[in-house]
Parts: sequence; C-alpha cells; structure tokens
Amino acid sequence: MKTISIDPVTRIEGHARISLYVDDNGHIKDAQFHVTQLRGFEKLSEGRPFTEMPSLMARICGICPVSHLMASAKACDNLLAVKVPRTGHQLRRVMNMGQIIQSHALSFFHLSSPDLLFGMDADPSLRNILGVAAHRPDLAKDGIRLRQIGQEMIELLGGKRIHPSWVVPGGVNAPLTKEHRDIMLAWVPEIVDITRRTIDWFRPMIGQFGEEIETFANFPTLFVGLVTENGELEYYDGKLRFMDAAGNIVADMVDPARYMDYIAEKSESYSYLKSAYYKPMGYPGGIYRVGPLARLNISDSTGTPMADEELKAFRSLQKGPVSSSFHYHYARLIEILNCAERIKEILSEPDILSPHVRAIANPNSFEGVGVSEAPRGTLFHHYRINENGLMTWANLIIATGNNNMAMNRGILQVSRHFIDGKEPTEGLLNRVEAVIRTFDPCLSCSTHAIGQMPMQIDVKQTDGTIIKTLKRG
Repeated sequence: MKTISIDPVTRIEGHARISLYVDDNGHIKDAQFHVTQLRGFEKLSEGRPFTEMPSLMARICGICPVSHLMASAKACDNLLAVKVPRTGHQLRRVMNMGQIIQSHALSFFHLSSPDLLFGMDADPSLRNILGVAAHRPDLAKDGIRLRQIGQEMIELLGGKRIHPSWVVPGGVNAPLTKEHRDIMLAWVPEIVDITRRTIDWFRPMIGQFGEEIETFANFPTLFVGLVTENGELEYYDGKLRFMDAAGNIVADMVDPARYMDYIAEKSESYSYLKSAYYKPMGYPGGIYRVGPLARLNISDSTGTPMADEELKAFRSLQKGPVSSSFHYHYARLIEILNCAERIKEILSEPDILSPHVRAIANPNSFEGVGVSEAPRGTLFHHYRINENGLMTWANLIIATGNNNMAMNRGILQVSRHFIDGKEPTEGLLNRVEAVIRTFDPCLSCSTHAIGQMPMQIDVKQTDGTIIKTLKRG
C-alpha cells in the first residue's frame, strides 16, 4: 500500500491535504480530506457576554463574516425573545445577499474559472487567475467587479467590508439612507448584465466536461437548505427542507430551532473538520449536501423571473435532483442573478428607509438558535447563556462541515476514475483538487471542534534523506 499526497490543496480558502491510499495493484482503496487547522471558537466563546457574539463570530472568517453575523444575530434575537422590525430583517437580507454575490464571484471567477477556461490538464503556471487575466481580461474584470459591488454593498450598509458591527441582537444599529439605497439600486443592472453574459459563456461549455460531470462527486445524497413557507429559495430565514436523492421531500417546514432532531455530528481522527449527517439515517448513511446545488434542488422556484427562467435550464441537466457537484458552478451564477433581482425588490419597498430597525430588550431565554444560508450552505449557530447573560455553551455547524462527507466521497470517486497504478499526472491530481473546489469549502471558517488530529514529523538530513519519522494517531 502506498500513499499519494496532495499537499497543500490549492485555490481553496484554508489549509488542507488529500491522501490517496493505493494498493499493490494500483487501485485506489481509500481517500481522505484532511483539514489541518483548528479555530476553536465554540470553546473560546464560553464566558463572553452574549451581546458580543455577533462581532466575535464575524471574526471566524474574513471571506464570509456577514454569514456568521446573520446566524449569530438570529440566535441572539431568540435569546432576547423579541420580534425584529421588518425593515431590520430586510436590511439584513440585503447585506447577506451582498455577501453571497461577492463570495460566489470569488469562487467562480478567481478559483474555478482557470480550470473552465484552460481545461483541467493545462499548464499550472497558466491555470490561475493571472492566466485568466492575461487571456480573458474581460472575464477577470467581470469577476473583480462583481466582488467589488458585493463588498461595497456590505460597506454601505455596515460601515466597513470586513467584520461590520452593524448587525446586532434585535436588528441593525442604523437605518438605511436614501443616498445609499439609490447607489445600491443603480448597481443592480450591472450585476445582472455581468451574470447573464457569464452564464451565456459558461452554459454552452458544460458539454466539454462530460467526464468530470460524471465523476465530480456525482452520487446519491440528501440535499438540505432553507425555503420560504411557499417553498421558494431562501437565504436568510425560513424553514429547513430535507430532500432525498430521488427528489422526495423527507422532512419539510422544519423549525430551525429543532435542527438537532435531524442533524448530528461526528469527528474523525484524520481531520479537524466535523462531519454532519442526517440523523434519521445514521452515520455515514445520512450523507447530505448543502449550498447552491442543494438550494436549487430543494426549492420549488427561486421566486424571481430571470433566475426562474435559468432554473429551467438547470433542471434540464438531469431528471430529478441534479447530482453532480460540478454543477455547483452553474448554481452559483443562478443565485447571483436571483440575489440581484431580490435586492432590487427589497430596496424598492416603501418602508426600507424606516428608522425602526431594532428591538431593544434584555435576555428572556437561556437558549437560542440562529440558522441562515451562507454562500457555501446552511449555517447553524446555537447558544446557551446563564442568568447573567454569559455564554455557557455554543455549537456551530458550518456549511463546509455539512458537506464534509460528500467532499470525502467525491475525492474517492474521482481518484478511482482518473488514477490507476501509473504515476498520476499533474492534470489528474488537479481533478482531485477540482472536486473540492466545486464545493468552495471555507476551511478556516469551519474547524472548531477538537478532534484527534494525526501528526507526522520527518527528521531529514541536509540532502533530504529522512533519518527519523515521528507519528501520532
């Protein structure tokens, strides 16, 4: 048995390593996705005033601080047991969609477009964002512009792009001005134009990736996400829906506060990233996926005209739920389109400039759950406090953790298809990485539980010869 290591995995957020275990006949026997960093925010939050949690939790991630703001603030809303004013909710929705736009643009244009533009086997010195900028500057500029708009939208609402403290327990701490509303409304047509021409470029090329579509985490799983009471696509609030691989809804309109009745977590010795699973089916049978692919699969519609029209094309890819994780790319573009349409709707509401954006109260409950949709999928924050309002316990299930089992199985599937007893080429190993990129994992964001991480230290001579190896785990 020998091991092939891909270390580090590139063009993802965070640090990871992939191990492929090959038997003497050259067959892939197992594959593991190691997340090699620990954040530990669940433990670090204990003893802190709950009112600090939104700001503290935003520090979990520099890519998606807004997503953690939303889920944390919603958990704190439940601790206060208040009704957040509608305008406060709607402004939070706009900020959350600004986050989704900029994060999806980062994933599609900066991290994955090099593979799509040049092919999986292209020279790695070309297959990066600088190569895209050199050969398709229009595509690179479109990605940068979408990210800029999303980030500036967050800044106009929250005062700054990274770690804004504008979202607070009970609502938001300042109303929207007419000037800032008008600026954001003026951006909507540009978001739509960029996204439409990107879809027009991407959709026809899907057929070129038939082998990747067949093997990039293309297997039956459940799909999980939030939907509105009408079953529409939802990013900020709503109810949980669980769909099986055949398209049957196995649990619907589940109050997010009851998530522990349906979702459980398990730690594996080879990674700091927890594995979440659908509790009624057990581990590892309860494998599920979250994020754009899952959200489009479980939703009856997107709720907006242009995105709904594109959803028809998406659903024509396969009868029943779309199962290949390659199609996360397409789903991200559809969601950007949907976010642009929804932002326009919300900012056009007559009460959007209302100064009534926050409910003030002391804690009225010892336990609160906040669930929202981050760009990468469903995000759970669950807090308990004591009579002094100090945190006694926290549980975080991050989108990447929800997808952990699917990512591991996806690595195994693609490596068994592309890698045999021969020495693997760089292009084949890139496909193993590319499966992970379809999920767009945020690893630093998602590692909070203390597992039993194996460690290996190689002591080498100056010529590189290993003279001693120390192992743990």
